[in-house]
Amino acid sequence: MAIERDAKINRLFLDWSVGAVYLNSYLKKRGISDQLLSQYKKSKWVKSIGTGAVARYNDDVSLISGVSTLQIQAEMPIHFGDKTALSLLGRSHYLELGVQKAILFGQKNKKLPAWFRNYSWETEWEYHTTDFLPHDTGLTEIKVDNFTIKISSAARAIMECLYLATDKQDLVECYQIMESLNNLRPDSVQELLEQCSSVKVKRLFMYMADKAGHSWVKYLNLNKIDLGSGKRSIVKNGAYVKKYMITVPRELEENNESDI
Repeated sequence: MAIERDAKINRLFLDWSVGAVYLNSYLKKRGISDQLLSQYKKSKWVKSIGTGAVARYNDDVSLISGVSTLQIQAEMPIHFGDKTALSLLGRSHYLELGVQKAILFGQKNKKLPAWFRNYSWETEWEYHTTDFLPHDTGLTEIKVDNFTIKISSAARAIMECLYLATDKQDLVECYQIMESLNNLRPDSVQELLEQCSSVKVKRLFMYMADKAGHSWVKYLNLNKIDLGSGKRSIVKNGAYVKKYMITVPRELEENNESDI
């Protein structure tokens, strides 16, 4: 019995990446019973990081590894988005993962498991659930440390920034980011804009892309993008943009006439 137990832990550890989190349910599928896992904990081979999740005893686990576990083992529709994704893609100097709060997006009404919510991750994070974009559209895979994770592409990430924007400072920062996105793929942008359900996001995205003068804008088919109808006041006491019927921070539109 001891030989079989040791053989299983040896096989498991051969595949266990440093810092990886494993779900009890996932290990059970690989032949590690709850009883055997309990013995591994007593022997200090593994440690619990919350109900239903474990790591190797001496390993430090990161938010990246936790999200990887949710994506791969739990098959949850969750990903790094917004400025966090842009930072991970190397496209934004506004936020560095590990210094600022990481932004996670999930499908509407999808709750995170208790072990993830309650663990003291090294990085602060916040979680947003929404269906303003399909959960599987506009994602890309990258490798961070030992883990392959899905994050928002640059096009989806700036749309998420616009979705979460609440005041003029946020929108000015969004525009500063948009200015750097001069090589987005028009087909990817087109797909996202067609599937986006937020009129606010679509109008702001097109306004900022136009204002930044990006060459990829001319390849978009606006006839297939529903920009809604009527005026939208994005901020109070802002400047009105006739083309997209939105009120934006005056800092972005100082030279335009306002006819609000």
